[in-house]
Amino acid sequence: MSEPGKRGNRGLTARLLLMAAGSFAFGFALVPLYDVFCEVTGVGSRESLTQARAATVGQPDLARTVVVEFTATVPAGGWTLEPEAPTLEVHPGQLYEARFRARNLSDQPVTGQAVPNIAPMRAAQYFVKTECFCFSPQHFAGNEERELKVRFVVDRELPGNIDRLTLSYAFYDVDQAGKS
Repeated sequence: MSEPGKRGNRGLTARLLLMAAGSFAFGFALVPLYDVFCEVTGVGSRESLTQARAATVGQPDLARTVVVEFTATVPAGGWTLEPEAPTLEVHPGQLYEARFRARNLSDQPVTGQAVPNIAPMRAAQYFVKTECFCFSPQHFAGNEERELKVRFVVDRELPGNIDRLTLSYAFYDVDQAGKS
């Protein structure tokens, strides 16, 4: 191979290695970037959740009832996650608790992370989780089954035309996500 060809291959190899290293570094930077995104937008940050919780303390609106529907999906096998009750009727401004059953179907210890979603999307700002299994990874021994809780308040300021919310969780195997 000629000298200009070797130089070109070395340059291409260096650029490819730099791109691979940059992609790897970007993967590690996603978590802090997500935290910054949450702080900037006020979505999902601990501070905004604490402030929202403080704002909802007071008298519940007993004249109004909102139905909260619970769903769960497990995109990859190896888990089950199901709500103990499919729906709950709540009064805005009052603290409630919902429970889910999660089970590791494998013989090996695994770690799962729940990712919540509120629908309709415009109601998400009025659904305040004060305690949730989605706040941190859940470690399970082989074949372990456990109850997971979420405590929440539907803010009294929820628009009057919204009378039904859906709290949905996708439960991911953190160990598998790291291997892909």
